[in-house]
Amino acid sequence: MITRRDWLRLSASASAALALQPRMLAALQDGAVATKAIPSSGEQIPVIGLGGRWISNRSSADELTDHRQVLHELARGAAGDAKCCFDSAAGYGGGGSESYAGEWAAEDGFGDDIFWATKVNVAGRGGGSVDRADVQAQIERSFERMKRDVIDLDQVHNMGDPPTQLGVAQEYKDEGRIRYIGITTTSKGQYDHLERVMRDDRYSLDFIGIDYAIDNRSAEEQIFPLARDRGIAVVPDAFSAEEAGARAGQESEIPNFKGSDLGRFPLVSADFWTSDHLSERSRSVDAFSGTRARGTLTLKRR
Repeated sequence: MITRRDWLRLSASASAALALQPRMLAALQDGAVATKAIPSSGEQIPVIGLGGRWISNRSSADELTDHRQVLHELARGAAGDAKCCFDSAAGYGGGGSESYAGEWAAEDGFGDDIFWATKVNVAGRGGGSVDRADVQAQIERSFERMKRDVIDLDQVHNMGDPPTQLGVAQEYKDEGRIRYIGITTTSKGQYDHLERVMRDDRYSLDFIGIDYAIDNRSAEEQIFPLARDRGIAVVPDAFSAEEAGARAGQESEIPNFKGSDLGRFPLVSADFWTSDHLSERSRSVDAFSGTRARGTLTLKRR
């Protein structure tokens, strides 16, 4: 099992492409990655996915070259009809995450080999009410940027005005333009609100995204059982960068969740994030990790 010190060394010393290739991409290429069924449909999806926040309008030419190669490797990791998830958001990288990924996929011909996921939020983090037209405009812009006629998964980001934004997403789902919808939070303070949304039969939620860290496992008690009962897939966001930095000198191991309560819940896709700027507090800090299929939980901060 990898220690935190080894994990930090791997994360901080490599670019996104290099950090991914030794383990995650090798696993994809040799067919070792497991798949799980999305509860609402039964569709199989690999348990490893790729997060897109590190693709930015501010990325250098060399960084963009690396990112493009990583997406190629992700597309080659499809297991038959089970396509690996690329998880972006309308706001990631000033729109660069969606735009560059869509451009590369169209130019290089691998767009149909990826499960395309993004997020919508015109309300900001936990913001107030929004206008339906603004939500529709942002979703349409995601279609344009990613150059997709159909988006596989679109989630409302950070619990922004669920009645309006989930309502609009539901309409796109009913029209067949979005296949799955969901909602995300990385704040324990929003769990009660999330629980209410998960129980609301107005929305046919397929996914939720939620924080789940070594020192933050409260979702096990409040959210995971409800997700299991409601047949909602869970994308866990885990292991904060601050905690990693604080404990970088320790030799303690990253917990092995195999066989724990986590295994009983319908976890389907784990975001997979990397960064070659681990120590920068001004940016989102992402990290190399294993996956649920390997008996560990994806490590990520949003």
